[in-house]
Amino acid sequence: MSGIETAFASIGLMLVLIYAGMHVSIALTLLSFIGVWLLKDNFDIASNMLVIAFKDAISDYLFGVVPLFVLMGLTVSVAGIGRDTFDVAHHLFRKVQGGLGIATVAANAIFAAITGISIASAAVFTKVAVPEMIRRGYTGRFAVGVVAGSSVLGMLIPPSLLFIIYGVLTEQSVGALFIAGIIPGLVLVAVYTGGIMLMGRFTPRFLGRVEESPQDVPALTMTEALQKLGPIVLLVLLVLGGIYGGIFTPTEAGAAGALGSLIIAFAKRRLTWRSFWQLLVQTGHTTASVCFLIIGASLYSRMLAMSGMPGWLGGMVADSQLGLSGIVLGLIVIMILLGTILDSVSILLLTLPVALPVLIGLDADLIWIGVISILAVEIGLLTPPFGIAAFIIKATLGSKSDITLGDIFLGAAPFALMMLVVLALVFVFPALTTILIY
Repeated sequence: MSGIETAFASIGLMLVLIYAGMHVSIALTLLSFIGVWLLKDNFDIASNMLVIAFKDAISDYLFGVVPLFVLMGLTVSVAGIGRDTFDVAHHLFRKVQGGLGIATVAANAIFAAITGISIASAAVFTKVAVPEMIRRGYTGRFAVGVVAGSSVLGMLIPPSLLFIIYGVLTEQSVGALFIAGIIPGLVLVAVYTGGIMLMGRFTPRFLGRVEESPQDVPALTMTEALQKLGPIVLLVLLVLGGIYGGIFTPTEAGAAGALGSLIIAFAKRRLTWRSFWQLLVQTGHTTASVCFLIIGASLYSRMLAMSGMPGWLGGMVADSQLGLSGIVLGLIVIMILLGTILDSVSILLLTLPVALPVLIGLDADLIWIGVISILAVEIGLLTPPFGIAAFIIKATLGSKSDITLGDIFLGAAPFALMMLVVLALVFVFPALTTILIY
């Protein structure tokens, strides 16, 4: 069997193993080991490559940012900052049709600027926003759809865990990627807001018999609003201001943000030593999962390089004359399809080792590609049958809720379509991602 045949066989077998229920990191590691063994016909070489990859894949200083941002996001969730943000947004949009939906989007956008984790946003706003929206007459389907749709802002508006992983895999500046996500993130917020207003006007049955009564919403004084938003503003200034001002590296900013969020949580008396230990354990679980995926991807990319597949693909692309646009469109389609069965991190780790050599050969702007990739994989959070955001929302609602998993996917469908619109805009107008950098 030739190297190219071995590479393609590994891709096909990987899909079979993943569909059968094997964890992505295990499938990547196993197939990489077997692939190198077959290519070199030497068990010792395959074993040594396995040892080297486990030693070197995540030894970079930059990987320290992963547990720090995860800890910050989880601590912010526990501190009740999501609830405070929603209260202020609800107060601001209480007179607008579909105001609670818009308030959820706005609150999630602010929350995203200090968490960077979509799962945290989905869990927090399921508890905060969904009961309030249903109480005011919104349909359960719309309520969970808004939460699912707006939760993806956590991976687009910086700081973002996916941008960190993409930056490490492609050797791009994490700070530049953070800046590149700002305008597309704000555009997505604007599209969501406009979409909710249009739904309120043209499809009111989807929203429900809404009883928006401004008098029923406790008015917040300027002092109360500032007290609720103060911790958020401080964390944003600390983390993003530190990165963009050149004071912190992303890793140092993660440490500063984690410390700041812990101080706020303890000051608000939302965190005990017992819950702090639980936070550390949960951070460890999440970090370990991400690191094993990165190790598996590192192994797999080395195996593909040995097989000669990147060079072969580059030649095929050159002969096909598809050009950069055709290749990027193909990558978008593959990522969205993989989103039906895999989580966002796994999609990046599976596709980038194959696509990156081809994209570099075509002189693609990898910052632009990064934003497109994040948008494409985040659509997968909202699509069945995997749609991890939908499963997080369902788990948070509990077994006693009347809202089904199908309701969550149907409610999220309009927001997935709106994400496609923003993805198309970023594809057609790359300057949306680069104007703040170059």
